[in-house]
Amino acid sequence: MYTSVIIGTGSYIPDIEIPNSDFLQNTFYEKAHEPSVKSNSSIIEKFSEITGIKARRYARPDQNASDLGALAAATAINNAGIDAETLDYIIVAHNFGDVRYQSNQTDILPSLASRIKAKLQIENPDCVAYDVPFGCPGWVEAFIQANYYIRSGDAKRCLVIGAETLSRVIDPHDRDSMIYSDGAGAVIVEARASKDKGVLAHKTQTYAAQHAYLLNLGESYAALPEKDLFIKMNGRRVYEFAISHVPMAIKVAIDKAGVSLARIKKILIHQANEKMDEAIIQRLYKLCGMEAPPPGIMPMTIGWLGNSSVATIPTMLDLILKGEMKDHEIKEGDLIIFASVGAGMNINAIVYQY
Repeated sequence: MYTSVIIGTGSYIPDIEIPNSDFLQNTFYEKAHEPSVKSNSSIIEKFSEITGIKARRYARPDQNASDLGALAAATAINNAGIDAETLDYIIVAHNFGDVRYQSNQTDILPSLASRIKAKLQIENPDCVAYDVPFGCPGWVEAFIQANYYIRSGDAKRCLVIGAETLSRVIDPHDRDSMIYSDGAGAVIVEARASKDKGVLAHKTQTYAAQHAYLLNLGESYAALPEKDLFIKMNGRRVYEFAISHVPMAIKVAIDKAGVSLARIKKILIHQANEKMDEAIIQRLYKLCGMEAPPPGIMPMTIGWLGNSSVATIPTMLDLILKGEMKDHEIKEGDLIIFASVGAGMNINAIVYQY
């Protein structure tokens, strides 16, 4: 039976850097449509303390999510040294499709995967292109789907992309707008006849009955006359949900892989919130009966890249593998974890061996 092995990675980090100070001029509102009584400087200071975010990246006005995805994909294809015409699947994870600058209207006709395939000028009709809207865990889930295709013998090579322009769907009057950013990451996954390399196990869950709307689209907190909808989040409940459920999902994946947490070298977790991610990892180690996690186990990019949803994990992986994250490396034989949580509410985790 084949296993799914990453043979190439790519990412695209947008040019425009937005520091926290850019939000000092915003008028933030509470949910009751009343301006916040706190100063913007105190709001931003508290925000940075909790999330770890000091800056984020936004796409240029002439770029959409599919453009970012195509740039990351082209880099991954080049890094893998393959002919793009040999791809069997292009799977693209996103939340809002292409959202044009100064419009927050979602555009997914045609799909982002079809747009990216066209931008890459891939002619092969047997290269199937489709999208996965699965919240922030979308890229991990797309990777899991690619793994199924490869293990079944249906595919030999898959391109898995996460691309997002969340800056186009944020409410400037909502302090949570400071979390979100733009970006794209991609990997090429190939079938290999190997038992000790590639995807070893995974776990996915959806907690919709009680938690489906913790993230949703809603009207501006400023009660604007326009009926535009913006991304909204119940931050406290998302935090409580994540630290309560994600550690167990990761443990299940580890147990399925037949390995111990002590052997894991890196945990690449979705860059949602620094304190939340730290709490998840602390609980995971406690759940597995271990002491505090070792230094360097959890790389973080959120401080300078913000939360680009589906793009955070593949972007971080690409940066580490290319030596662009100080004090972090992934070597041959290393066991790593990809894990995410997000809208739906969805959770997933992959145990992968290099």
